[in-house]
Amino acid sequence: MILDLSDDAIEYGRQALRAFEAAGGDQLVQQAEAKPAIRESLAGPVLAGLGAWELDPRDDTDGLEAAAALCRSAGYWAVPYPVAERLAAPTDLDADGLIVVAGTRPSGVLAGIESRWAAVTLDGARSTVSGIDGAGPGFVTEVTLSAIDDGGAADVALGLVLPCWTLLGMLDRAIELTVSHVSLRKQFGQTLSSFQGVQFQLTDAEVERSGLDILAKYALWSIGSGQPDTLNDALALRMSAIEAAEIVFRVCHQLHGAVGFCDETTLSWLSRYSQPLRRLPLGLSATRDELTRRVGGSGLTGLFA
Repeated sequence: MILDLSDDAIEYGRQALRAFEAAGGDQLVQQAEAKPAIRESLAGPVLAGLGAWELDPRDDTDGLEAAAALCRSAGYWAVPYPVAERLAAPTDLDADGLIVVAGTRPSGVLAGIESRWAAVTLDGARSTVSGIDGAGPGFVTEVTLSAIDDGGAADVALGLVLPCWTLLGMLDRAIELTVSHVSLRKQFGQTLSSFQGVQFQLTDAEVERSGLDILAKYALWSIGSGQPDTLNDALALRMSAIEAAEIVFRVCHQLHGAVGFCDETTLSWLSRYSQPLRRLPLGLSATRDELTRRVGGSGLTGLFA
């Protein structure tokens, strides 16, 4: 079992980081929030230039690792585009992307994106998205579905894991921003980073982030190697990702203080646009219930045991 991404995938992620920064960096999500209809024109050309849609995460291990690295880089800049969902597109359907949806009120971050979408439930029921109903916060829209078949079991794991890599990129950035903030901000004549309480909080956040890093790599390996418990691993990763995000963003907001909730602070944008990733298709409690239902008394295997 080799969990580390290949050197090529890591380098691809670095190139993606630079490309998103050159295209506008933190300004991308701010511009897209003001005009959701321009999401495609803001991020689409950058992703096409990176060869994102030429990756094959389903049948090529190198393509799977590169896709994960790209999602992580997109999360770092909170790129206002459903990168993970596009990369998870099924190969046997006429669709540009795939969203995993709940059984009730199916939703996705599709506002302003003119593409053909497929949807799959956690039980593998596949549909085409035949209608998009308005737009809510975080580009979330409710969707109207037209059923196709029940052959989407293999789609669910990839559709759950890649968005977790996007969320991991957001946590990378949140901690980086917070470390910079506490290293510059002074109180009682000392930088905040010199206080033990601050150091303890940052350590807790970093433990969660680094732990999620390992679990995300394991779930990716599980998909790439065709493990029998891939879907359970994907659900376990999602549960861990939501838990880690809650702790990391709580610590980062606390250490930023009130300014962390202001739009002038990048952390605020990251936190806001992490919400759809943490809530769709299911939140923490529902994800935990679904995982419990699936594993029953047998429990998990591998790193999640």
